[in-house]
Amino acid sequence: MTQTLTLRRPDDWHLHLRDENMLRAVLPHTTAHFARAIIMPNLVPPVVRGADAAAYRDRIMAALPEGADFTPLMTLYLTEDTDPDDVAAAHASGLITAVKLYPAGATTNSASGVTDFDKVAPVLERMAEIGLPLCTHGEVTDPAVDIFDREAVFIERVMDPIRKRHQGLKVVMEHITTADAADYVSSARENLGATITTHHLVINRNHILAGGIKPHYYCLPVAKREAHRLALRKAATSGDARFFLGTDSAPHTDANKLLPCGCAGCFTAPNTMSILAEVFEQDGALDKLEGFASLNGPAFYGLPANSQTMTLTRTPATYPDHIDTPEGPVTVFDPMMPLNWSAALD
Repeated sequence: MTQTLTLRRPDDWHLHLRDENMLRAVLPHTTAHFARAIIMPNLVPPVVRGADAAAYRDRIMAALPEGADFTPLMTLYLTEDTDPDDVAAAHASGLITAVKLYPAGATTNSASGVTDFDKVAPVLERMAEIGLPLCTHGEVTDPAVDIFDREAVFIERVMDPIRKRHQGLKVVMEHITTADAADYVSSARENLGATITTHHLVINRNHILAGGIKPHYYCLPVAKREAHRLALRKAATSGDARFFLGTDSAPHTDANKLLPCGCAGCFTAPNTMSILAEVFEQDGALDKLEGFASLNGPAFYGLPANSQTMTLTRTPATYPDHIDTPEGPVTVFDPMMPLNWSAALD
């Protein structure tokens, strides 16, 4: 039985750091393990222009723990008023790594997102020309579409038409939750990848709803049927380079999670690597963990893999059930299983 596993230091290709007090409280839990992270731009107000991204990057760097080696990979929030020249300039300067598409109203702080996709076509065309990836929150917001079907309908109504119209555009379908999405990515010949979260490998919709509502398992996109969870695990552990880790770690205070209309998100930054080791071992795929967590993402984005390494040791890992922040406690995702692997940077 394997007792240790050494892999390249991982990256997180989908991360919420929030801002100000929350940023300072949660950032150390990412920098403890991850070298880089794609930073979500859905602040209030959102990170729309290059100047916004530069200012946010500066706030992140100022909040880094002493001695931390971490690079935030900044993104811009796509709106119907986004200026293609501003996007291109931010990319040319090395400031941004991607642009994020939120359908208006799809998730936390997405009110400024896109309603008319024709209006963002000039931006997408420029992005295709310069090789700048588009990251997508893949759900339609049509109230006639059931929440558990919104990802599949997004592929048909939005994703496929965008990719056909802008054939050179690199696209990341973020936090996929369905067999439909996994199959769609697997069938793509080029320019399409997908992130899979830690928590969607662990929970299905029963964990949220059966036996009483569990707010700390509520996320968007919402977890689906068990068959979809198993499809995600198959994709993540397959070795297919089109799938890579994006935790979508999304801290909210317990007070905001437990409201009558509570916030969506699971805070997985502290224990992701221990959970992933457990999942991959359960599926007989520990040898595929480095690809998923450390190699596939950089390859898709055209970046080098990290030179530093991490060692996972077969030692029971314990994590706090919450972290304290100046805004209130934030509950750490509970995977509902023992974690037999501890992670540490070399």
